[in-house]
Amino acid sequence: MNRLALLLAALFAIILPAHAADDIAAASRSVVRVVTVAMVDGEVVGFGHGSGIAISPTRIVTNAHVVESAARYPDNVALGVVPSEGQKSYAAKLIAIDTARDLALIEITGTRLPAAAIYSGPIDSGADVVALGYPGNVDLATARSASDYITPRTPTRSEGNLSNTQSVDGVAMLVHTAKISRGNSGGPLVDQCGRIVGINSAITRADDGDSPFAFAISTRELARFLTDADQQYGSIGTPCLSMAEADARDRAAMDADARKAAAANAAKDEAARLDQELKQARAEEEALAARENRIALAGVLFVIGALSAGAALMFHGQKNVRNAKIAGGVGGALILAAAVLFVTRPDAHAEIEGESAPAAVEAAPKLAEGDLLCTIRPDRSRITVSETNDVPIKIGTGGCVNDKTQYTQGSDGHWQRILVPNDEPTVTVASLDPSGREYRVDRYLLDAETMTKAREIRAGATLKSCTADQGQVTAFATQQDAVRAVLPASPNERLVYQCQKAAAGAAAVKAAAAP
Repeated sequence: MNRLALLLAALFAIILPAHAADDIAAASRSVVRVVTVAMVDGEVVGFGHGSGIAISPTRIVTNAHVVESAARYPDNVALGVVPSEGQKSYAAKLIAIDTARDLALIEITGTRLPAAAIYSGPIDSGADVVALGYPGNVDLATARSASDYITPRTPTRSEGNLSNTQSVDGVAMLVHTAKISRGNSGGPLVDQCGRIVGINSAITRADDGDSPFAFAISTRELARFLTDADQQYGSIGTPCLSMAEADARDRAAMDADARKAAAANAAKDEAARLDQELKQARAEEEALAARENRIALAGVLFVIGALSAGAALMFHGQKNVRNAKIAGGVGGALILAAAVLFVTRPDAHAEIEGESAPAAVEAAPKLAEGDLLCTIRPDRSRITVSETNDVPIKIGTGGCVNDKTQYTQGSDGHWQRILVPNDEPTVTVASLDPSGREYRVDRYLLDAETMTKAREIRAGATLKSCTADQGQVTAFATQQDAVRAVLPASPNERLVYQCQKAAAGAAAVKAAAAP
């Protein structure tokens, strides 16, 4: 992509500001219409439809009663899936069915869907929930032909509250007030983070003015069904937080960490000060003892010298010249030595060598290098769809991560890389602080149009691996900024990891969340 295209992308972002991420809209892109078509002798004799939700890129959960005719008459009833985005529908096949739980698993080929996560934590009575699907009464009001039923479109959302959990024929069901109708069967009931909390299955009759209630199969039953079917799925157990709540918790945790670090530094400084004072006191005691010893020795030598001088005078009076000279010489030498010792006595105050001034602080490297192991900080994260395994990271020279991925330095000093995959509608912004102590992952679950724009910008990148060429890195950073310009104002998910030094080579281990 040339510089003009990048400038146009930035200008477009200014004219049309990025919208905030919508978790329900992101979950809607995992919702599909499930269609059954009954045929006899090549003619369509029956048509039915319900809803479903992708729990893997190619597998969808729905109600058993939606696909039961295909299970009973596989040679005469065809299964189809209509995604919420795109231009076409796809054939499907039945993988597993549990009529007791009213759950079924079907599979499609030819496309990949964004997989939704199942919420495995507790959900309280009164919690806000949203039903997603394709209610038949909406279809009756809007459909103009049979082709409208197999044309991709956004599912209808209906908001309500969780009432309680009840057992219906031995199956744990959620009772809720989100309005659904025939056609919603098999569609998800999600929380405010877009995570599956149930699969809608039935409604009560609203005769004689009775208020209608809906029933959704609990995720406990759903998890057991998927386990029995040997189907893997994403599961999140952390409570749902808004991004504002997550940001507030992140700031509070950062403040707490800063206070803890400040307290630790203060304690370290106090310990160093006390140690310095103790060393200083000992040094002064030793200096005073050395001074006093020197003065005492000088005094002894002076007295002996004076006595020798007196003896010399005595010998001189006795006319003993030889002894007078010897005594006088010794006395003079001793008095001179005493004077030298006194003059050169140590100072009573001693300075500890090398500790009177603080050591010079080395400038921190642009990006700490080495092998790291990063662990999730749930108290600072907003987890909606991703697993949170430990992430091994190897940081090389010039922002080269894991020997293959080039990071660039942003205006805030952090090093980042924006990843735009071809096989899923998610853009990931991964960033490292220069010290290597923190790793962040922001994930944006995008609609098809925004994802197409991001991929078009990404396609213009010429840098495919790490490089020491600063010109290429600068151009790549400009291209990354252009991708960021089309992203929503806030991500759907933010994962904050705390990193520490790891054993050499640990970062080479492949991890699901590795950049």
